[in-house]
Amino acid sequence: MKALSTLAQSVRASTTMAIDTQFKKMRAEGIDVIGFSVGEPDFPTPEHIKQAGIRAIENDQTKYTPTPGTLALRQAVRKRLQEDWGLDYTTEEIVVSGGGKPILYVALKTLLNPGDEVILPAPYWVSYYELIKMAGGVPVVVETTEASGFNLTPQQLRQAITPKTKALILNSPSNPTGMIYSRAHLEAIAQVCVEADLYVIADEMYSKLVFDGKEFVSFPSLSQAVKERTILVSGASKTYAMTGWRIGFAAAGREIVQVMSNYLSHSLSGTCSIAQAAAEEAFGGSQAEIEAMRRAFEVRRDYLYQRMSAIPGVHPVRSEATFYMLMNLEELIGRTLYGVEIRDADDFANVFLREGLVAVVPCTGFGAPHYVRWSFAVSMENIKEGLDRLEKFLTNA
Repeated sequence: MKALSTLAQSVRASTTMAIDTQFKKMRAEGIDVIGFSVGEPDFPTPEHIKQAGIRAIENDQTKYTPTPGTLALRQAVRKRLQEDWGLDYTTEEIVVSGGGKPILYVALKTLLNPGDEVILPAPYWVSYYELIKMAGGVPVVVETTEASGFNLTPQQLRQAITPKTKALILNSPSNPTGMIYSRAHLEAIAQVCVEADLYVIADEMYSKLVFDGKEFVSFPSLSQAVKERTILVSGASKTYAMTGWRIGFAAAGREIVQVMSNYLSHSLSGTCSIAQAAAEEAFGGSQAEIEAMRRAFEVRRDYLYQRMSAIPGVHPVRSEATFYMLMNLEELIGRTLYGVEIRDADDFANVFLREGLVAVVPCTGFGAPHYVRWSFAVSMENIKEGLDRLEKFLTNA
């Protein structure tokens, strides 16, 4: 039998899903494991949003929908972007699909010719790297540092640009670091992008989950010149606890959105009509429960950081947003824990799951091999127990 395509064989599975699969297997076997791996709010979808989905079913809104999304949903997204960030898009400049991943994929397919380079600051969300390859592009990884808040500097960006560079992926707030870019920093990045004629895919999925009163700045809001070269990506999953509803969207120039819609029309087609009705209520209805969830995440962040800071051998990186926190493993690299030499985050995560009965995400696949990611989108009870287990795991090693 002939081999699969070279591209297919080069695409790696998500490390986030791999650790979660092992965690769920152990739990199904009756093992008392605690999971901090998948980035999914533990809150239920707000009731008024669920009811909108139920009404859609009862009203027989179960037919095909337009590929870019229902007009009502795109109007709700348009209104939300205007009210939240002062962004002015028409409904023809908004496209909806079944989550952020397909939106990112068709955005990259829209921009890239084979061999075009995409600058990717590390640490990065694990799927960016593979999505760039799947779209025919070449990921150009630029390592950032903990000391810089894991922010790409304008100097680093300039140095990474070549004649083949087509785009930059900018994720703020960041998964996995939990960091955000300041307005001044974004303006400096934007200046380089305009001068070098780069497109920017601005993934702002966690824009409403910001802590300590910090300002979130939406990248395309900086200027008209920046907006024209930006594909803004966001969705309903994280903000509204709607991960299973699968709603993502992009806002960009009309030509870009039309091409993205063309790709979707031949692949995913229209998004689930019921999910779109629920998302319309999410973006267009009451926003009160968002703040309650954000406050709960902030309390958990504070506790996780405080407790972890007191545990010898590891170092937490205090997140500014999202519901993630990185744990620095530098002091453990080269040590042997439970008969295993810890060479990178994969080694640590595997032995921690096996011996400590805690699932965390190794950031090797995120371009940060000496860090693991904890999700605090879990109950405070589980956070306390997980940290107790971490302390015991390291003490008894």
